[in-house]
Amino acid sequence: MDKDTAAIHLYTADSESTFENVFRSHFKNLHIYACSIVKDEVIGEEMVQNVFCKLWEKRDQLQVQGSIKSYLYRSVHNESLNWLKQQKGRARHHTYIASQGTTVQPATDGASYRELKKRVLTVMDELPEQCRMVFHLSRFEELNYQEISETMGITVSTVKNHMNKALRVLRSRLTDYLPMLLLLIANIKNMNQ
Repeated sequence: MDKDTAAIHLYTADSESTFENVFRSHFKNLHIYACSIVKDEVIGEEMVQNVFCKLWEKRDQLQVQGSIKSYLYRSVHNESLNWLKQQKGRARHHTYIASQGTTVQPATDGASYRELKKRVLTVMDELPEQCRMVFHLSRFEELNYQEISETMGITVSTVKNHMNKALRVLRSRLTDYLPMLLLLIANIKNMNQ
C-alpha cells in the first residue's frame, strides 16, 4: 500500500492526525493551484478550505479511487470552477439589472414594492432560525460565506445549504414577484430603511 492509499485508509478510519497530515502536506500546493484558477489568493484559500471541510464532513462516506493527491486536486479544481460560474452568473444578473434601468426602478417605489417587502419579511420570519440568520448576514450585513461561517460557528457548506434553502423558499413563495424579487435581493439593504 503506497503512502497516499494508506492516508486514505487511515483518514476514513476517522483519524484526526492523518487528516492534519494530509492537510499540511497538500494545502500549500493546492492553494497555489486554486489561485491559478480563481486569480485571487483569499478566494483560492477559501476554495481549498471548502474542499477540506467537505472532506472532513464526508469522511465516513469517502471512497477515493487512486491517490488522495489526485482526489484533492480534482476537488479543488471543481470547487474553483463552481465559484467562477457563480461569479459569472452574478455578473450577468448585475448586467441585466443595470440594463433594465428605469423600467424596473419605478415599481420599487410603488405599492407593489411595499407589498413585496412585506411578503419577503413574512417569508423570512417563517424560515428556521439558523437559515434566517444566514440569509440576514449574507443579504443585509453583506458578509461572505466564510465570514458567516466564522460568525455563527458553522461550516461554509452549511452556510451554503442555508442560503440555498432560503432563496429556494423565497422564489417558490414569491413567484408572482420574481422580477422585483431579484431586484430586491440584489439591493436588499434598502429594506432596512
